[in-house]
Amino acid sequence: MGCAPSIHVSQSGVIYCRDSDESNSPHQTTTISQGTAATLHGLFIKTDAAETIPSVITYQSRHSRNNSCRDRKENSGGHVRIEAETQTSHTSVKVSSTEECVGPMRLTQEPIQVLLVFAKEDSQSDAFWWACDRAGFRCNIARTPESAVECFLDKHHEIIVIDGRHSRYFEPEAVCRMIRATKPSENTVILAVLPQKFVENSSVSACYNELIQIEHGEVRCQFKLRACNSVFTALEHCQEAVEITSEDHIIQVGHIHVQQCHSLRHRDRRKDSMDARSLSSRGSDAPSLQNRRYSSVARIHSMTIEAPITKVINIINAAQESSPVTVAEALDRVLEILRTTELYSPQLASKEDDPHTNDLVGGLMSVRGSQYLKMLHHSQLAIPVTLNDVPPSIAEMLNDEECWEFNILELEAATHKRPLTYLGLKIFTSFGVCDFLNCSEAMLRSWLQLIEASYHSSNSYHNSTHAADVLHATAYFLRKERVKSSLDQLDEVAALIAATVHDVDHPGRTNSFLCNAGSELAILYNDTAVLESHHAALAFQLTVRDGKSNIFKNIDRNQFRTLRQAIIDMVLATEMTRHFEHVSKFVNSINKPMASINSDCEGQANIRNSPENRLLIKRMLIKCADVANPCRPLELCIEWAGRISEEYFAQTDEEKRQGLPVVMPVFDRNTCSVPKSQISFIDYFITDMFDAWDAFASLPGLMEHLSENYKYWKNLDEMKCKSLRPPPPS
Repeated sequence: MGCAPSIHVSQSGVIYCRDSDESNSPHQTTTISQGTAATLHGLFIKTDAAETIPSVITYQSRHSRNNSCRDRKENSGGHVRIEAETQTSHTSVKVSSTEECVGPMRLTQEPIQVLLVFAKEDSQSDAFWWACDRAGFRCNIARTPESAVECFLDKHHEIIVIDGRHSRYFEPEAVCRMIRATKPSENTVILAVLPQKFVENSSVSACYNELIQIEHGEVRCQFKLRACNSVFTALEHCQEAVEITSEDHIIQVGHIHVQQCHSLRHRDRRKDSMDARSLSSRGSDAPSLQNRRYSSVARIHSMTIEAPITKVINIINAAQESSPVTVAEALDRVLEILRTTELYSPQLASKEDDPHTNDLVGGLMSVRGSQYLKMLHHSQLAIPVTLNDVPPSIAEMLNDEECWEFNILELEAATHKRPLTYLGLKIFTSFGVCDFLNCSEAMLRSWLQLIEASYHSSNSYHNSTHAADVLHATAYFLRKERVKSSLDQLDEVAALIAATVHDVDHPGRTNSFLCNAGSELAILYNDTAVLESHHAALAFQLTVRDGKSNIFKNIDRNQFRTLRQAIIDMVLATEMTRHFEHVSKFVNSINKPMASINSDCEGQANIRNSPENRLLIKRMLIKCADVANPCRPLELCIEWAGRISEEYFAQTDEEKRQGLPVVMPVFDRNTCSVPKSQISFIDYFITDMFDAWDAFASLPGLMEHLSENYKYWKNLDEMKCKSLRPPPPS
């Protein structure tokens, strides 16, 4: 028996053999077991592959370099002739198992098994083969879909790589489906080598790095999860007493030492694969490969659908291949950032450094609550009253509505807190909204009354006066030449309607408060953009409820759908959790490209008028209109600052009364510095956004007001004044 070669041939033509480090190709390697020289002649194996090679070749492990062997493949009428001869005797060294720690548990993990499904031998398949060798993995190569499935059912491979570069021999998607149809495959990682998504790379180091990422990522993670699950299952079904001991066999609580775990071959893992994280390479040339990340092999299920961020990551991975080490390390950092979920949320300093900014940003941008304690109930909507003809004094006041310095607070007083209806009639008429919607002025008037009655007049800030102020700013921006030339009439109508309804039925509390209080709205909208979703939904509910105020009743169905989508998108854009995303996209998609072709007017127009960029312009427009208070004349800026502060004070008071988490602790009416809060708001949200909007729409007057108002708040802060105005002279 000592002279017999260590070869087994299955009915399907599977060859199990051990390779030699001296050979040049994994397919030309056969190692004979311990013994004297031996020769195997006349072994023929049927194969369906185009190249006359076995349907499955199995590589077991690395072994001693004291031996050499040679194979000779001879083409003989569709058969393979294998002739092997050993020069010296040796003993193959089996790949050792590794030990994994899960807390106090130590588990034995068998070597990873990899299946390569390649119809023909080439440098790419060789690279993966030798990468498995270097990593200490067990590897099979299957030439046909049928042999791949048979081999997988026998070995339960942790990783499968399918050659999807061409469909001459088999369809890679079909192979994937065949394997996925088997029960053991539900958690196997299946990857594909594709002509575009994975640039062919015959570098063993590149393939090795890819496999190591997968092993250290999801394979190891899933092994630990399976181990814990198996232990719990075993304990659940155990009929005997269980002793928990230390390594010294001292009985204790809280430590489990698993001596044997033969069933933990981690063959069952989650069906969906996680993105493998790049880790430092290991092996003989590890130092030269550390901190390098190579091209990721695309998954089979993403062959037809690929997210833009995936394309970006793949481009960066490809660039690392030919980059110096310093550049590769910098790109590593870039990839770490890109893989985070909060790409547009700046990281704040510690809470002690700037509590005002932290509390303000946290209160405005957080949408998640920490507990559900109480249900809030909204009051019934007030019944709209009949609107008489506009009084002359109000009509005269409205003559100035096209000026940025228009005083909305004077209109509020003159209309007895009904400025939205009056201002809305004037602005909607000047933009021809009734003609566009094919509705009468009476219907528009009824709709404006209905919407205004649905705002809470008891709110100090989020009332119909704020809605009128945002409508005024929106109309002002729409009249700017560059904005006007970028949008069509439907966009203008959508913007005016969105501004009118953007805060309808606002309860005077933030999203975070509603989530913490477990309000009906928070539950309805799953703690996500709660108020903004409610404003948009309620606006359409109110509008279509009564034919007398349904301004959409007479427009075409397709036109209504387009208009509705534009309105909803703009209202949702006022939600602050995506503030930095909207601003960043606007700058990078519109401002920077336009600046790069400053003299090309036609090119700039093409940039502005694309559907994607028109969407960004509308979002930016309503966002700036919604928070334009710091850009108003000083007296209006001070009044709005006092109103929003009072609303936040009232929220803090209610949170304390109800025992809810205090979302913005600095807005305590007894200790808050209003100037500091305004400075933080301008620094964090306003300056960059209005700089970008000014660069697009040209708003020098607004920017001058912003600068003067900022100086005002700075002076108050330097005086240690916490109120809206400086103390009177003594």
